[in-house]
Amino acid sequence: MLSNGCTGVTCAGDGRRAPKPDGGSIVTMDDSGNRLFVGNMPFRMSKDEIVDLFAQAGAVISVHLPTDRETGRPRGFGFVEMEDPASIAQAIQLFNGYSVDGRALVVNEARPREARPSY
Repeated sequence: MLSNGCTGVTCAGDGRRAPKPDGGSIVTMDDSGNRLFVGNMPFRMSKDEIVDLFAQAGAVISVHLPTDRETGRPRGFGFVEMEDPASIAQAIQLFNGYSVDGRALVVNEARPREARPSY
């Protein structure tokens, strides 16, 4: 356990930040254990289409599709929050490599986002 009460990079999901074990940058911790990263998506794919697709694996709680700041266009990846870990495993099994408009989706568990430095 580290002096701040955290073990490694986890802080019991309470939103606190913990240093990486190698002393590198800080990782923001949250309760994102039920989130998937979905990459290589067709740019025209909508949130509704993603919900419909991933609902085959279990209940979808939310979908986030980041957009380019300058153009407002989708960036070709997103995050899907599922109800439970079994749904996450099922979605990875079903949709990692699944072809949508000729593009093979990349689906895996989302990693915690690294904190950006403040200027």
